[in-house]
Amino acid sequence: MVTFSSLRPFDPLPFSPLASSSSSINPRIPSALPRIQLGFLRIPPQGSSNGRFDRISELHHRLGYTTHQRRRRDMLVRSEIARTGPSSSPHKFSEFQLVPRIRGVCFYTVSAVSAIFLFTMMLVAHPFVMLFDRYRRRAHHLIAKAWAVLTVAPFYGIRFKGLENMPLANAPAVYVSNHRSFLDTYTLLTLGKSFKFISKASIFVIPIIGWAMFLMGIIPLHRMDSRSQLDCLKRCIDLVKKGASVFFFPEGTRSKDGKLGSFKKGAFSIAAKTGVLVVPITLMGTGEIMPPGEEGLLNPGMVEVVIHKPIKGSNAEALCREARNVIASTLVHHGYGVHHSD
Repeated sequence: MVTFSSLRPFDPLPFSPLASSSSSINPRIPSALPRIQLGFLRIPPQGSSNGRFDRISELHHRLGYTTHQRRRRDMLVRSEIARTGPSSSPHKFSEFQLVPRIRGVCFYTVSAVSAIFLFTMMLVAHPFVMLFDRYRRRAHHLIAKAWAVLTVAPFYGIRFKGLENMPLANAPAVYVSNHRSFLDTYTLLTLGKSFKFISKASIFVIPIIGWAMFLMGIIPLHRMDSRSQLDCLKRCIDLVKKGASVFFFPEGTRSKDGKLGSFKKGAFSIAAKTGVLVVPITLMGTGEIMPPGEEGLLNPGMVEVVIHKPIKGSNAEALCREARNVIASTLVHHGYGVHHSD
């Protein structure tokens, strides 16, 4: 005799309500039950084939087992992913990048706050600078040096080598350097030399910083505009002839892989046409403190600035090759990579 207690939990009752309360309840399952899907029951109904029921039960058992195994496998995979995490997971960020990011926020905060006060000084002094030192603007560059030192000093150190190779204060020159990081400009400003940088025109619209660059006489450049490049070279030649120095990153942009790239000849054509010295400078360490493409991070470290002996010549290509070789040999000596020159 099969009773209702043998049914699976939550299965619907296998029969309709009785016609009347006086009807006697047959303890056996009603004959209408075979019309109900057999999957709801674990037991064979009366009159059904045991073999058919066994096959259905076995199929349900296998499906249930397969689903259970799949769920268990998915849970294990999710657990493993949560435990290890990809390289860019929040766990890794919190463990390895939190401190550099905090340092980066502090760096930019110090830079912005100090720039506000020093820009005010620059703005007040500007009429006198334009009256007495229109081209070199040494007073502005001294203020820029103070700004760079205040910004840099709390976060990383700078060690200079070859300061004796710097030209005389009033002698114009063309300075060139490798370019590895956003910090390169900050580092070079601590030299206190009144050279004119070449900068992207888009930076001039940045409040305070861009305005200060305009007052200092920094030269704007639209990189993709050939006319802008020609105007930039003409302006540099004019400044050099009037006693000002200019500064170029001959690679044109920051190195993405940390290796020294090929040099463009624009800076060296200025030196060749004006007859002034070319001063190669090697920067090391800035790329490790603030890697290119990760300007929000600031690691601790020491930057080394090597000022090489000046080079003079009338051939722009020869000047370019010699300056790059000097910088490349220094980088290789300290374990940095160098791309083969074109």
